[in-house]
Amino acid sequence: MSVVGKRVARAEGSERVKGAGLFADDYKYFGMLHAAVVRSPLARGEIRKIDFKTIAKIPGVAGILTYKDIPGRNCVPIVIDDQSFLAERYVNYIGEPIAIVVAENRQTARLAAAQAKISIEELPPLLNPLEALNHPKIHLFGNDNIYKHIHIHRGDVKKAFADCDVIIENEYHTPYQEHAYIEPQSMIAIPFPDGSIEIRGSMQCPFYVRKAITTILGLPENKVRVIQCATGGGFGGKEDVPSLLACQVALPAWIFKRPVKLIYDRTEDMMVTSKRHPAYIKYKSGATKDGILRAVEAEYIIDGGAYSTLSAVVLFRGSVHAIGPYKCENVDVHSYAVATNKVPTGAFRGFGSPQILFAVESQMDQLAEKIGMDPVMFRKKNILRVGDTTVTGQKLEYSVGLEETLDKVIEKSGWTPGKSKEDGVGYGISTIYYGVGLGAGGKSMARTGARVLVHADGSVLFSVGTTEIGQGMTTVLSQIVADELGAPLDWISMMPTDTSRVPDSGPTVASRSTTMSGNALKDACIKIKSVLLEEAASMLDCSTGDIIFDEGIVTGGGKTIKLLDVIKSCFAKRLPLSAEGWYITPSTSWDDNTGQGDAYVVYAWASNLAKVKVDKETGEVNLLKIWAAHDVGKAINPALAEGQIEGGTLQGVGYALMEDMTTNADGAIRNPEFSTYIIPTASDQPEIVPIIVEHPFPGGPFGAKGFGEQPLMGVAPAIANAVYDAVKVRIKDLPITPEKVWQGLKNK
Repeated sequence: MSVVGKRVARAEGSERVKGAGLFADDYKYFGMLHAAVVRSPLARGEIRKIDFKTIAKIPGVAGILTYKDIPGRNCVPIVIDDQSFLAERYVNYIGEPIAIVVAENRQTARLAAAQAKISIEELPPLLNPLEALNHPKIHLFGNDNIYKHIHIHRGDVKKAFADCDVIIENEYHTPYQEHAYIEPQSMIAIPFPDGSIEIRGSMQCPFYVRKAITTILGLPENKVRVIQCATGGGFGGKEDVPSLLACQVALPAWIFKRPVKLIYDRTEDMMVTSKRHPAYIKYKSGATKDGILRAVEAEYIIDGGAYSTLSAVVLFRGSVHAIGPYKCENVDVHSYAVATNKVPTGAFRGFGSPQILFAVESQMDQLAEKIGMDPVMFRKKNILRVGDTTVTGQKLEYSVGLEETLDKVIEKSGWTPGKSKEDGVGYGISTIYYGVGLGAGGKSMARTGARVLVHADGSVLFSVGTTEIGQGMTTVLSQIVADELGAPLDWISMMPTDTSRVPDSGPTVASRSTTMSGNALKDACIKIKSVLLEEAASMLDCSTGDIIFDEGIVTGGGKTIKLLDVIKSCFAKRLPLSAEGWYITPSTSWDDNTGQGDAYVVYAWASNLAKVKVDKETGEVNLLKIWAAHDVGKAINPALAEGQIEGGTLQGVGYALMEDMTTNADGAIRNPEFSTYIIPTASDQPEIVPIIVEHPFPGGPFGAKGFGEQPLMGVAPAIANAVYDAVKVRIKDLPITPEKVWQGLKNK
């Protein structure tokens, strides 16, 4: 009986519940030093003088390192090599690393770093991203303040708007969002006498970290070993930042020949690590009176902060999703990722899509209202189906379950748009989609390796370079391996992610692990299975086509034997029962000049329906219930899929109603603590109804496609639309706070 599609327990669940997992701060090494970072107090300036004489005399301080101590290249490689590991002449945001202090204990290192004397001549900072397009450039990389510009154009927009019966035009804004992972950024470096170095830490992408270390130390890759510790959440925040953190321990470990640990405290973590990009959106859309979306014109600006990090690929995804999951023949979208003198922004669940989709779905409701059509019917007239073409000219040939997700949330909720309702209660809908994987914007990394090894006792060990960060990947991949080999699930285990022992599977991002690593593992298992089939056929005296493997039992030719006996026979005959698997995504295409091409191989689809009650006296929004339907292709483990829906939905609730990270007039994060940056807790969770829809993806393992980021993406617009339905106040600036709703009620 297949274990794919079954609600099996998480492989690492018991370890987490018992507190048995080893996180970075649990590791202790003899002679270990502790690091702290000396950071810029200014958003922009030129370093004039550094004086470390006083702190060097503090008892317990082992040394202070600057860019001059770097044996390799002073660069943190990500997409564009514009970010120095340690500032040389200029600083470009508050918190930019200037030096590393190492001491015998954490307290001394932090005390010394805080007392470092640095003279910086202040330069005028650029803090407003809307001014970035025409502002003199703020740092030495590039010719302007634009990291990336994408233009998507189809049809004749001017003529199409002239033919529209209804036109809606608005401006929207979305703020920073903090990842709020439970474990702060953490890293350890251990040098070895043979000239190699080992990095252990909390991370999503160990091979990114390895590349960063080889860059700053000037080492070959076979001298750098990176091991992922148990990781307390990521959500994108541990994609690129750990590379910088790893360098902050690797350099002193290399110089002082001692292990070095660095654990950010919560305030430091929130002050200087990446966030979701704030976005500024101008959106104009038009439709005919019979409900056909005819034209879209948009400007989408995201604040990339002081260095480009992942902004170019974040912008790519946001641009591809800029009109939502709808048909429209006339589109003109200009998207910009711009530089400011603020903390660099980076990856966060949804990766540039939640911002633009908030605008898209708000516009769709307003168009429907002005036409006089209910919002569900209006969407149904325009949603993408199999055979339709996306805004980038891509024909959808399979796995398009959007309409079913919309039908399911309506069916499960019993909601009829426009029906009489309780005063102050409203319903809001959103329909969204998500390109699975890296797509054409990350084509060079769209490959994955895997290894599978069958032991003589029947146990199976597999390895991939993608990481377990709480999403349940280990369990899902184990189910795939078990089914492919026909082995019991309890025979299967995954090797810890270690760059010296596992193949490079690409980054653990973009909801790609199930599809990419799953396919690579299938490839490896098929190679092993062919050996097992031949041996089983010999033992059962039948053809391989007659044989069935099922949870450790092999049947064929009217006979039954144990899979373990087949394995033992293979070992006795010295037959190979190990294999490497490799998967490359089908080719995608992209024309930067036109914004046209097959942006992603496949898309996941979702509909959200939110029910709210708004207090008209205070403006407080009480989220009562959310129905969330997601087309996942095939749910390898429905329990884990529902967990992703529930967790992502709650994260979306925070983005919609609470989370409001801001910067002060100097460019520093104003509220870098959980006492002032409010995130949802268990008491804030509404009733969430997860609904799984399955439209199989032919190119996915057992029909599966990734969707882990999607549950967050449609929540904010659904809630915004529900608030409007309840009290006729349209909020265009997230989060939807009581103050904004109250002000809207007052101004009606």
